[in-house]
Amino acid sequence: MRLESNQLYKNEESMHQQFRLIAGVDEAGRGPIAGPVVVSAVILDPRQRIEGINDSKQLSAKKREQLFDVIIHKCLSYSIIEVSHQRIDEINILQAVLEGMQQAVEALQLTPDLCLIDGNKLPPGLKAKARACVKGDATFASIAAASILSKVYRDKLMTDYDIKYPFYGFATHKGYPTKQHLRALHLKGPCSIHRLSYRPVKEHVLLNETT
Repeated sequence: MRLESNQLYKNEESMHQQFRLIAGVDEAGRGPIAGPVVVSAVILDPRQRIEGINDSKQLSAKKREQLFDVIIHKCLSYSIIEVSHQRIDEINILQAVLEGMQQAVEALQLTPDLCLIDGNKLPPGLKAKARACVKGDATFASIAAASILSKVYRDKLMTDYDIKYPFYGFATHKGYPTKQHLRALHLKGPCSIHRLSYRPVKEHVLLNETT
């Protein structure tokens, strides 16, 4: 169910009675088979609501880009962290996301009194008080804001990678395993930003090793 930005702010209001600074934390890029996962943390100013904030998946690319600039100028603090495809291959995507969430919180210029973490798991090394929020990007404004920062930042990264590796179509699918992407992978093999631990890439590498 889609909630409007005012409702997303209202969902945090009761928490502000106990916690002054609330950081929302979310990522973009779990599903792609290429590129980094990007994690953002945002502390919004509850006195200065940003109209239009919503789960990034519910917004057009143009609207996300507009909100990106507004969020970083009006929020109290934000951070954006890249976790490389190599790190994802080393420790798996879940651990990479949790590691990135911890780093994003630690990179904030302000120390949050509470972290709202999208998902059902908390980063094990997080020092701040935290709460796991399933579908948090569709429930709380701060998590929705973090989802927008992560999505826009990562999409820009993948568009830049498209210039370096034009054969794969990264600007179109952003590294997700679309038919276009899988066909390019089949024809040319993986490039240096593919996640070698992900099945479509791993299967291609194994196939080449046995032929």
